[in-house]
Amino acid sequence: MIEARCHCGKLTLQAKTSPEWVGSCNCSICRRTGGLWAYYSPADVAHDEADAASSKYMWGDKMLTLHFCGTCGCVTHWTPVDPDYGRMGVNARMMPDVNLTEIEVRLIDGASF
Repeated sequence: MIEARCHCGKLTLQAKTSPEWVGSCNCSICRRTGGLWAYYSPADVAHDEADAASSKYMWGDKMLTLHFCGTCGCVTHWTPVDPDYGRMGVNARMMPDVNLTEIEVRLIDGASF
C-alpha cells in the first residue's frame, strides 16, 4: 500500500500500488497547485473518508472535483463527477514513500482543452 497524505495528516488516501508514471498538467488549476497526478481506478484507492473530510473545488466544465485539506491547504486528489469515468488522480507529491526523481513525468496539455 502507498499512502498519500496532506501536511497535517487530516486527509489520507491509500493506493494499492506505487505509480509507474505521473502527469504534470498545464491547465490553470494544476499550474497553480503544482500537483503531479498519479492515476488510479477509484476502486484501487481508499479515499471515502478523505472525500468526506476534504474541502472541494470545481471549475470550468465541472467534470472534476479537486479535493484539498481545509486545515493545511494541500491538494490531495481529484475525483470525477461522473462515477462511470473510472479514473481519479492522487497527488504524488503527497506520497512521502515514493521517490519522485525515479518516476517518469509525462506532460499533459490540459490548457488546450
